[in-house]
Amino acid sequence: MINQRSEKLVNSQIENAPGEGYIFNWFDWFCLWYPPGWLILFNRHWQHYHPDPDGWNWLEYGLFLIPGGFYLALLSRWLRLGFRSPRKEVGEFDPKYQQAFGKEILAPIVKYYFRGELQQVENLPPTGPLILAMNHAGMCFPWDFLTLAYLLSEAKGWVVQPIANTALFEHPWVIWWLPSQWSQVLGGVRAELDDFESAIAQGKILLYAPEGIRGPLKGWRKRYQLEKFNVSFIQLSDRYHIPILPVVCIGSESLHPWAVNFAKLQRLVKLPFLPLSPLMFALVLFPSMGVWAMKTRLRYFIQPLQPAGLDNHSKKERAVAYQQAQQLREKLQLQINQLLGKF
Repeated sequence: MINQRSEKLVNSQIENAPGEGYIFNWFDWFCLWYPPGWLILFNRHWQHYHPDPDGWNWLEYGLFLIPGGFYLALLSRWLRLGFRSPRKEVGEFDPKYQQAFGKEILAPIVKYYFRGELQQVENLPPTGPLILAMNHAGMCFPWDFLTLAYLLSEAKGWVVQPIANTALFEHPWVIWWLPSQWSQVLGGVRAELDDFESAIAQGKILLYAPEGIRGPLKGWRKRYQLEKFNVSFIQLSDRYHIPILPVVCIGSESLHPWAVNFAKLQRLVKLPFLPLSPLMFALVLFPSMGVWAMKTRLRYFIQPLQPAGLDNHSKKERAVAYQQAQQLREKLQLQINQLLGKF
């Protein structure tokens, strides 16, 4: 088991990162423990390393912290930008910024809030490329993905890029919440086949949810019941001879507990899911809490490495890949059931 070790991470500087490293002050610690403040942390950190004339300012940050103030902050920013949306800058993955964000922002969140742990680390291979296939739940900002990527970076020095729903890149809510191209610069890869295949072809370490959006959509009642796996990761694993490393996450269901998907409103606002739970009343008053999640303990159990399995690309390939994907789902379901029996 690997616990988060260094309490000095939040004050560390990143080798070769531009400028001085981001140093937590009293306001940042306040934002860490006050749920509407997490969005402030993300934006302040970005603004430390990047020019962001269209971003939030101090007056608007202050409004985030009071009930209903986010709507006034949004109006203020919209007026300040001349009645337009923030500009969409061209952004490419920046491993140095990913490292800086991990050590200076994720480190205290993972350590003090999500208490992230890696277990069965003897199953970790020495290096990539890899497809990390993990169960995904929580119906919230993908903290289970970000936490695992950070833990693997600390444990093995890996640069992990998560496959993310397209809404995390381009939905109007996200464009106003977070800096332009924030997800891309941090390493997010769009959950589209062409982007997924391109990243696989480059030999990267990718973090993937085989359930797809069906994972978060299953809600609280079915939180540990794995849905049908997609087959694309099996096919691409074989095509590019990249092994699959299964990971079981326990604790992600508590990121947004007691949630069910409000399907009609979800389709209306074009989000991948829209949870309905008691926490949503707080979100109405504090929309900046959209990147926040409940305190929990995220434990990751590394499973044995699965080598690429298919040998040809005939018309039968999809049927074989589907069978292999569901066999892997059954193995992970058995592991989940066994782990839940221990806790």
